Amino acid sequence: MAAELTVDTMLQKAQAYLKRNYGEDTVRMDVLDNNVVDGNGKLRVECTVSVGGRHSDWQKVFTFTDGEVTDMSWRHLG
Repeated sequence: MAAELTVDTMLQKAQAYLKRNYGEDTVRMDVLDNNVVDGNGKLRVECTVSVGGRHSDWQKVFTFTDGEVTDMSWRHLG
């Protein structure tokens, strides 16, 4: 990987993944755990997303492979 993957870049990629795959707009995203090394690993966040004006809170874990988000798991925070 040519460029270093910063936390800010990972958050931007995670937000783009949510928008592209789920139509979610990110209101807030806070890093809880970052195990991404050399573009590979997991980034765990707590976030608030908006869909159609309705907000919901989640804990999401994004899997990064070669610097890109390749998977995500989630848990709704009721």
